[in-house]
Amino acid sequence: MTSENDPVPEAPKPGTSGRIVISVDAMGGDNGPAAVVGGMADAAANNPEIEFILHGPEATLRDLVGKRPGLGERCTIHHAEGVVTMEDKPSQVMRNGDGTSMWSAIESVRNGEATVAVSCGNTGALMALSVIRLRKLPGVNRPAIACLWPSRNPGGFNVMLDVGADIKAEAQDLLQYALMGASYARNGLGIERPRVGLLNVGTEDHKGGAELKAAQDLLMSATDTGGFDYAGFVEGSDLPSSRVDVIVTDGFTGNIALKTGEGTAKLVGDFLKEALNSGVLSRLGASLAMGPLQRLGQRIDPRRVNGGVFLGLNGTVVKSHGSADATGVSAALKLAFRLAKSGYQERLAARVASAAQSGQDAAALSEKNGNSE
Repeated sequence: MTSENDPVPEAPKPGTSGRIVISVDAMGGDNGPAAVVGGMADAAANNPEIEFILHGPEATLRDLVGKRPGLGERCTIHHAEGVVTMEDKPSQVMRNGDGTSMWSAIESVRNGEATVAVSCGNTGALMALSVIRLRKLPGVNRPAIACLWPSRNPGGFNVMLDVGADIKAEAQDLLQYALMGASYARNGLGIERPRVGLLNVGTEDHKGGAELKAAQDLLMSATDTGGFDYAGFVEGSDLPSSRVDVIVTDGFTGNIALKTGEGTAKLVGDFLKEALNSGVLSRLGASLAMGPLQRLGQRIDPRRVNGGVFLGLNGTVVKSHGSADATGVSAALKLAFRLAKSGYQERLAARVASAAQSGQDAAALSEKNGNSE
């Protein structure tokens, strides 16, 4: 039996154990490194195939890891003294971020030591570092952040992107989002041929601006190359529905929708608690319905679907909520593992490259026909 004062066993060299290696930024979250290490311990306990590279102040992390039996044998610590705070501007982090735990976590993916990186830190800084260190996939103009949205689909979720990587998106960007989102749904959720919808103010074809109509034409012509079915325009009420598996939109609209949904879910939860504690009979009824209420709570608990995925980079990065506790961090790590295990990154790169080549061929054919007229 180990004690808290026992030395942490040395982990094998990353990548030599046959496990999936996840690079974890221990710092930058609201709840500190203890929550991150707690999430790692939970994920490791439930999955023997996971191994970690943990980035942050070595002495602090070694102490936290040592308190979790068995975790040290599957965790390599990379010392990084600096921390990217929520107040730091992305431009400052890009210039001066070398030596921070966030930079170090991305570098482990860039150097091939880990398959995927996970961080609870500053979203803008994480995206900026990911773009400059990992670079964009060939054919991708704007990376996107994808999130899982609770839905009536059999798997329980829809994929929505972009939810905040870039507030602007042109028609070609929305096509790339569709390709990336479909690949995510295929490999992360096991949906063989995802249904993709384009978020609009209505479902009628005549609604929406010129960019959305142009994007619709592109999506309709890319279903074979992208391996998805296009379901047409969708509106806000379709986000949690079973009509589609992937919702495509620009980062401005997607981020507002995401935060509106999170706020509404919290409000409904608060109202439910107030109602169930409003009197003796209400509390008695709540105790009789405890089982169903617990299942409902687990289903709508945002911690259990924690993790936005950065798509369109030469490497996979998962952004955990800054306020995530151990349960939330564990959920983000499990998502990262599923994507790494599926070979998602390689498949996405091949799909985007194929679509880019198809687009170039179509453009060349159009130019040729135009010149022959």
